[in-house]
Amino acid sequence: MKSKKKRDREADLEKDLLLDPEKLARKKKRRRRRLAVTILCQITVLFVILATAFQILRMVGRNSLQGRAEAAAPDLSPILAQQELTQEEEQKWQQGWVKYEDRIYAYKEDTLTFLFMGIDKNSEVQEVAEGTNGGQADALFLAVMDPSEKAVRVIGINRNTMADIDIYNEEGAYVTTTKAQIAVQHGFGNGMEESCGYQIKAVAKLLYGLPVHGYAAVNMSAISDINDAVGGVEVEVLEDLTVKDPALAKGERIRLTGEQAFWYVKYRDTEQFASADRRLDRQKQYLNALIGAAKQAVRQDVTAALELYKEISSRMVTDITLDEAAYLAPILAEYQFDTDHFYMLKGETVKGEKFEEFYVDEEALYEMILEIFYEEVTF
Repeated sequence: MKSKKKRDREADLEKDLLLDPEKLARKKKRRRRRLAVTILCQITVLFVILATAFQILRMVGRNSLQGRAEAAAPDLSPILAQQELTQEEEQKWQQGWVKYEDRIYAYKEDTLTFLFMGIDKNSEVQEVAEGTNGGQADALFLAVMDPSEKAVRVIGINRNTMADIDIYNEEGAYVTTTKAQIAVQHGFGNGMEESCGYQIKAVAKLLYGLPVHGYAAVNMSAISDINDAVGGVEVEVLEDLTVKDPALAKGERIRLTGEQAFWYVKYRDTEQFASADRRLDRQKQYLNALIGAAKQAVRQDVTAALELYKEISSRMVTDITLDEAAYLAPILAEYQFDTDHFYMLKGETVKGEKFEEFYVDEEALYEMILEIFYEEVTF
């Protein structure tokens, strides 16, 4: 049975409909307006809540990244002989400063660095037994985010770079440290976080103890998906790879898709001297174009980076969390990156007893570190 209050409302409605239909129309219009305002307010509140949550997520990500690196700055003091300081310089000198060729430099403390490793495995990531089955890091790139210049720089590291490599036995116990190709370091450990930690240590030591704030080790099988997720990557083929795909003829301009991108980044003829050097040139070229395509994709859709993150997660080991990715994606889209921001370690490739060996030019490396990570101090 209807309540008295409801019956009275229906009676009033019938009376208005008979005696003053215009009044009824005005009442309906006011109700619709109130309903629209209410819905708009609810949507606005929801948007504010989501935007605030996203900003909190980004803030957590930023703080997490900045507090993660074991070292605060590289240690350049033992590398080259320090120049004597003037009396004024001694009075104003601060810890961590470097004097080189009569100029003084200070480390950019807000710089963030990320090591990207391409692991020579074509499967999903999985833990392996301790030993040497973790997979070699056939591609090594250190990405540098410089907030002071709003720029991204990338350092390409030759996989044959001779560096201090820690050797572990099948029980995972440390045995010794020896000089070997830096790519083999990832092979030790469990093929997961442990192997990545070993590789980061080797790279950081090569670069004078440079802080590393995050890493991503991606199995080569993910290249095709990464490539296609940004709509393909256009390159001018640097060397003849028709043995893998007829379209990959030297000098051809092509938008790489799927498996083409995989072979372009991964393949090398180990029978040819310095094939790793030429492959690194292709990787540099490809990564250069990929970054541009990825930035464009993120500008069009800020969630694109997170979608890609989820797409390749089964073939990637990373310590970059979702909140950190949420912090990085929007600002990376606004950072500058061009060919002048891509650096390669200078040095020489020679034939060792068994394998090719790349020896870094220490003075050139020192100057590169100063250029990228330091800024000149003026009194």
